Amino acid sequence: MKLKRSKRKNAEPADSEKVDTEMYDSMGTEGAENTERGNWTGKLDFILSLIGYAVGLGNLWRFPALCYRNGGGAFLIPYLTAMLLCGMTLFFMEVAWGQFCSEGPITAWKLCPLFKGAGAAMVVISFITTIYYNVIICYTVYYLFSSFTSTVPWAGCDNWWNTDACSTLGSTINDTINNITRVSPAQEFWSNNVLNISDGIDNLGNIQWKLALCLLFSWIVVFLCLMKGVKSSGRVVYFTATFPYVVITILLIRGVTLPGSLNGLKFFLIPKWEALLIPKVWGDAFSQIFYSLGPAWGGLLTMASYNRFHHNCFRDALIVPLVNSGTSIYGGLAIFSIVGFMSHELDQPIDSVVTSGPGLAFVAYPEALARIPLAPLWSILFFFMLFTLGLDSQFGMVEGVCSALTDMFPGLLRKRKTIFMLCLSIGCFLLGLPLVTKGGIYLLTIMDWYTGVISLFVVSLVECLVIGWIYGGSQFYDDIAMMLGSRPNLWWRLCWQGITPLSICFIIIMTYIDYVPVYYNDYVYPPAGEVIGWLCASASLIMIPLFMVIEYYVNGTGDGFIERLASRLKPTEDWGPSLAVYRTGKYAPEKEILENGHVISTVSEICDIKYSPNGYYNPISLETCV
Repeated sequence: MKLKRSKRKNAEPADSEKVDTEMYDSMGTEGAENTERGNWTGKLDFILSLIGYAVGLGNLWRFPALCYRNGGGAFLIPYLTAMLLCGMTLFFMEVAWGQFCSEGPITAWKLCPLFKGAGAAMVVISFITTIYYNVIICYTVYYLFSSFTSTVPWAGCDNWWNTDACSTLGSTINDTINNITRVSPAQEFWSNNVLNISDGIDNLGNIQWKLALCLLFSWIVVFLCLMKGVKSSGRVVYFTATFPYVVITILLIRGVTLPGSLNGLKFFLIPKWEALLIPKVWGDAFSQIFYSLGPAWGGLLTMASYNRFHHNCFRDALIVPLVNSGTSIYGGLAIFSIVGFMSHELDQPIDSVVTSGPGLAFVAYPEALARIPLAPLWSILFFFMLFTLGLDSQFGMVEGVCSALTDMFPGLLRKRKTIFMLCLSIGCFLLGLPLVTKGGIYLLTIMDWYTGVISLFVVSLVECLVIGWIYGGSQFYDDIAMMLGSRPNLWWRLCWQGITPLSICFIIIMTYIDYVPVYYNDYVYPPAGEVIGWLCASASLIMIPLFMVIEYYVNGTGDGFIERLASRLKPTEDWGPSLAVYRTGKYAPEKEILENGHVISTVSEICDIKYSPNGYYNPISLETCV
């Protein structure tokens, strides 16, 4: 066999090579084309996984609370604007990027190795989040198991965890009668039974074994669903991504039939137009998009990397953000119809029963459910819905961490992915045990407060600058055309290069202006608590400069500073489609192969004739294709 240089350097695929996306869509995804790494096995696996990942617990407790705090229905205007200018554009960027290279969050940065640290930051953010997010899921498990009774345990004041201050006439917002602060049964069940909360972060106390067992159960479920990678999780999401909509619909139908529900719906939908003039309202809207759609976490890149090369990811990038926003609004209707009923029953203003965060899911909702006939049934449905919502988001984050590391060390981990997933699950379970102590809620609040705020914004900004300017928006358009058969319209490039990064800068400024140190209810953290929080935030951000230094000194080539730096701003030799059959045009090796006197222009063409066992192109050896 002889090798010769090829004169073929087409930047665009020839007409005969252009992709018929309709043909590939009709083929479905049955049968993995990437036999070594794997692909989604069903036509709906990917989009349902995306919907499950994007639609999480925050859609039912954070979004409704933000609507209330920021002008009711008027908040939908900045929210939908943020989705259009920032959320949808970042969503499409990440799914197209991951699908094109079939790489995890770290190795996907072969397109610009100097910024590989941004991928490592994604993994750190997801890793920290998976630890405390599964603790929140374990709360839903505990409530779910506690609901299998004739009467929900938070309905009355005659239990061992209740105090003299407990009153069924009270509400989640305390009132004072005869110099005694009255507390609702749901609040005491949450504080004294579920959390058994201590007096501060400096008094963590013992592990609450009931919660530890629920946490173990949650991690066992996550492991069983992910042990075979996308082959197993892709089947699970057919239930976990669709079941919440059934429950939300049932709750909405039941909620609107309750007295006082109309007041709750008015509270949720009637806009206060003056709120649109407040910058913080817009800042909250853009922040919510990051929390709900999930850009910069690494999950979108990871899930898209398991697509077949010609999958229509553009269609998915339009559908999923719309479904996510629609779910937030639809869920808000169900939630506020029940909150309106609760306000009617308690004879208190709605703003006295609406809170945000875990208090809304584990105090206000249970108290409302306890007042509905057949309370145990509704409670079981509600908390099982929260459990499935949380699982879908957890799947994306855990798979993102696992895939990032297996792609970095394929020889060591890829064939042992099940064992690695088991070790990861056990490690995260052990790291989560301090969060189920008596003072664990204080640690969880710190991690939630600092881990995924400023870090997500910085990583997203780096993504836009690298894709839009360093790698080049036009180059990225060419890559998308290789997959989809045509280039997107100019709008997306304008967003990636200008509108979206400017929006992110606005979010960062608003986050700084509105910064408030961490707190939990009325508890004020000591300075050490805030230090722990900033350490959580810096653990991810430090990866960006750290990897820059490593890439410059270890992998940089050239004589001077500029040459070494520029060498790491260019894509690596193996950047591009993972499968050799798709390395056409500018990604085709500049070689001709002579075999039995027959000239074959490129390695990718010989792969058309004779596939390798794994289909991978190795830039050093041609053994994988011949």
